[in-house]
Amino acid sequence: MLIKKIYLLLCCFLAFYSAKAQNWGGGVDDAGLHFGFTFQYIASEYKILKKENWRDPFIDPDTGLPVSGSLKSISSKSSPGFGIGFVVNQRINENADFRFTPSLVFNDRLAYYDFEGEETPIEKKVQATMVELPLSLKIKSDRRNNFRAYVIGGAKYAIDIASKKRSNDAPNAPMDKFLKNRKNFLSYEAGFGFDLYFEYFKMSPEIKLSYSFNDVLKNDPSPYSAPIDKLQLRHVTFSLFFE
Repeated sequence: MLIKKIYLLLCCFLAFYSAKAQNWGGGVDDAGLHFGFTFQYIASEYKILKKENWRDPFIDPDTGLPVSGSLKSISSKSSPGFGIGFVVNQRINENADFRFTPSLVFNDRLAYYDFEGEETPIEKKVQATMVELPLSLKIKSDRRNNFRAYVIGGAKYAIDIASKKRSNDAPNAPMDKFLKNRKNFLSYEAGFGFDLYFEYFKMSPEIKLSYSFNDVLKNDPSPYSAPIDKLQLRHVTFSLFFE
């Protein structure tokens, strides 16, 4: 639903822009190397792959006794976040660029555990402050007046710079433990966008999907990590680039 609303908003904006704009230069595309900045809205959620015995009650390794009821479900839902970053763009030719877009991202991730005997599912929130380092190839259409479309794809390395502060749960009882994620991981990503040329700069709205290559779960003996075989992270990112 969010993507549909953003798409409709972009279409309306583009129609208005095409009707009003002059044929501005957009000389930024002629530079071999240029820079810019970006603002991002992010929606993230987990893809949860469960173990065969995921429903079993969790057994406390210290006492050998069950500390939870059987699991009825594990789920995740989309959680918003935001980011700011820079753009380093290397021109390859008229229709291709190589891009490096380091960003600082603030984003929560949510998982829900529905145990028998509990009135409501238990929410586990993973708060992340990520430094993301994407490398991308941007393939552009020919320019038409002050507009061109593009597709983009690549990979990114992400590292959580605040993970230790938010995962110290050693004194906690088993049911009060945290769901923990790995400090760093790799993702692949792909998306599309539009270059809109103004008199002195270029603005590019972009939608991009990213998916972690590997498991982001940090395994430890808790009722929240034990039922999960693999935890992967999915992002939908809407960005505005100014170059």
